[in-house]
Amino acid sequence: MPFETAFFLKGLMLGFSLILAIGAQNAFVLRQGLARQQPFWIAFTSALGDALLITLGALGVGTLISSVPLLKGLAMWGGALFLLWFSFKSFRSALQPATLDSTQKAQKLTVRAAILTSVGFSLLNPHAILDTVVLIGSISGQYRAGQRWTFAAGSIVASFVWFFALAYLSGFLAPLFRKPITWRVLDVLIGLVMLGIAVSLVLTH
Repeated sequence: MPFETAFFLKGLMLGFSLILAIGAQNAFVLRQGLARQQPFWIAFTSALGDALLITLGALGVGTLISSVPLLKGLAMWGGALFLLWFSFKSFRSALQPATLDSTQKAQKLTVRAAILTSVGFSLLNPHAILDTVVLIGSISGQYRAGQRWTFAAGSIVASFVWFFALAYLSGFLAPLFRKPITWRVLDVLIGLVMLGIAVSLVLTH
């Protein structure tokens, strides 16, 4: 496997792991997708918001951390601990699976309203900022410039694939994701991926 491909896949897996969790943004995209209300603009704006945050993380936080050894070490251990915590949280959630109520009637949205609402979910969401600017930015800061952008690109691709799939395939996914067992399996997979990335982060530095 080419060296660059490995970093792309790491970013891709981390991006998917972070974005798959049940949250307000995913619920919004899913509900509007079910109602076929501006699915393209909602998916595109949501993914673009993630791309912007990930880029900011790779540009600012990543560069700063890579230039200061102390910050680099703190970021490595901080990111690893966060991933371990997220992994534990996912495993715990698998023991108490939730369901996502996607049957609620979606509010009709104009293109402008859909874009503005999606921007709010992306840029005004503390959890999204933590995941992208801080976590992904901090982890990407452990790598050299080329590796950093390859890693960030993987996370950005994950966002685009996920949001467009959720918006356009929600009609098929909704019955499945109303079942607790689906979230149980998903949470276990997320937990395993997070655990693997955390261990890899520590062992390779």
